[in-house]
Amino acid sequence: MTINLIVIKTHLLHQIKDQYEALGMSFSYHNHGKGPYHYASELNGVIFEIYPITKPEEKTDISTRLGFEVSHLNEILPQLENANWKILSLPKATPYGYTATIQDVDGRKVALTESHS
Repeated sequence: MTINLIVIKTHLLHQIKDQYEALGMSFSYHNHGKGPYHYASELNGVIFEIYPITKPEEKTDISTRLGFEVSHLNEILPQLENANWKILSLPKATPYGYTATIQDVDGRKVALTESHS
């Protein structure tokens, strides 16, 4: 089994897209049939989509935790702060690698681990 789709939903569609672009993603803006317009990016065979929350009373799910492998972790953190990411923990060695935790404007926590390549 392989993961091939991750979808997050937000009231802040364009802001969230800008934040994830700061991580290095490239998005297309489209819809499927009569569905809502949303952003989609392909990451090593996994589709990552950002959908709008269509009901004003619906809350953003901030319990979903994401993780991405990035190169040059120490170098990209200042750029991420400029893109309104909140730095929750500075990079440190963990059993899973050299890792930092950041938070998007919705409140989702994202683990960034430095890649070995």
